[in-house]
Amino acid sequence: MRPGTQARFTGFLAELGQPHLDALRSRGWRRRFARGAMLFEEGASSDQVMIVLTGRVKISHFTNDGREIILAVRGPGELLGELSAIDQEPRSATALAAEPVEALVLSVEDFQQFVSTTPRAAMVLLTGLVRRLREADRKRIEFAAFDTVGRVALRLLDLADQFGEPAAKGVRITLPLSQQELAGLIGASREAVSKALQQLRKRGWIETQRRGISILDPDGLRRRALL
Repeated sequence: MRPGTQARFTGFLAELGQPHLDALRSRGWRRRFARGAMLFEEGASSDQVMIVLTGRVKISHFTNDGREIILAVRGPGELLGELSAIDQEPRSATALAAEPVEALVLSVEDFQQFVSTTPRAAMVLLTGLVRRLREADRKRIEFAAFDTVGRVALRLLDLADQFGEPAAKGVRITLPLSQQELAGLIGASREAVSKALQQLRKRGWIETQRRGISILDPDGLRRRALL
């Protein structure tokens, strides 16, 4: 996010409402993370819940050989660590700052108390969990039904919807992702993703820069994804 810009909240904070948001903020404290910093690690015990205020966070799993599989990207307003706060199990994934991040941090006890005494917060939390379950189901279907080029096209459309900004040519995805990270996001090899991006570029549907992609023809991407 550029200096001086105002974060646009989505997810939990966007749906909570201002009075409840003020009450939530009074229970926590702000913490800053540099790009690449770890907010929490898979397998660790859970004693905090975080809410992204600025910046974007990668939710990842690392395989035994060190390969990163990106499960999701969370932006301003999104909850982190709520699953472990609910079931008291260890962290199910690792959270890494994809860019400088500021987060509101609450103890698990304070978060649980807030949700249990605020019906609106409980409903927003439940709705968010259902949304993520549907998202996971959709990704499993995509993996089974679409080829690599189709999955890349769909994921680029999703990223443009979440993190896109109007540019001189089409919509620029503001989230900095390498080809390896994009490969981890769709469950493919870097080589396969590189070939898919090359095909989409030749069609004139996208334009790539170093760690950056612009969508020039979203309808073309959508048609290719549904082949």
